[in-house]
Amino acid sequence: MSTGRQPIAAWASVSPALLSTLAFFAVPFAAMAVASLFPKGEAGLSLANYAQFFTNPSYWRSLINSLEVTLTVTVISVLLAYPFAWILAFWVPERWQRLALMLAVLPFWTSYVVRSYSWLLVLAEKGIINDTLLGIGLLSEPIQIANTRAATVIGFVHFFVMLLTLTIFANLKQLSPNYRKAAADLGAGPIRSFIHVILPLTLPGIMVGAFLTFVLAIGDYITPQILGGNNELLMPQLIMMQIGRRGDFASASALSIILMLVVTLAYFLCARWLKIERA
Repeated sequence: MSTGRQPIAAWASVSPALLSTLAFFAVPFAAMAVASLFPKGEAGLSLANYAQFFTNPSYWRSLINSLEVTLTVTVISVLLAYPFAWILAFWVPERWQRLALMLAVLPFWTSYVVRSYSWLLVLAEKGIINDTLLGIGLLSEPIQIANTRAATVIGFVHFFVMLLTLTIFANLKQLSPNYRKAAADLGAGPIRSFIHVILPLTLPGIMVGAFLTFVLAIGDYITPQILGGNNELLMPQLIMMQIGRRGDFASASALSIILMLVVTLAYFLCARWLKIERA
């Protein structure tokens, strides 16, 4: 009796997750995929929306721009987050680490839109940065930072450094101190110990944070729109243009699926690389 009830109980326990996945991911994705095959103004099935992406230079360039911005943000965020996480894990006393982490995640408590507009004020022509540089004599006239790709990267990095810090910090805290002691006993200095022991062992945390950064940044619409000033076309902006200006939901669906395929490819690349590193 108990054996027969086990499959029923197992299905009952996972059914809420399965139903949620079907209702909020599988069904909307299927509807979007079908909609992408019915181009606006045409009666039957067609791959015209996908062909347009590869034949229209502005469409293709929007994906290149998104990849360039996203990869730049990811690399800079990793380079800034790792030493920050190292300091929190090994230099800050245990009793102060929770407070330090709470202060580190303070940007998460602020509205995403408010945070972007705050950076716009800081980076503006008469913002804090320009006023400071002009005041100390390093500049003779204001520099253009707001409404550029650099402003978009700065806004992204400010947010994602904290996310990466958390994932890397968790990985560092899981490491046994015996690894560093063993490396020192074998004659490895601090630099060699870090490169050959600590860094490979913390690579999973780095890759998890980097992948999350990639996914969130490449699909973000708000930050490039506010800080970039709509001066550079990225994929999220292109998708919103199809809906807001043209009312072309089929084209927007096709572009969204292409963006999802790019993210899926990035996932498989990261997963395969991590598997090789762990082997």
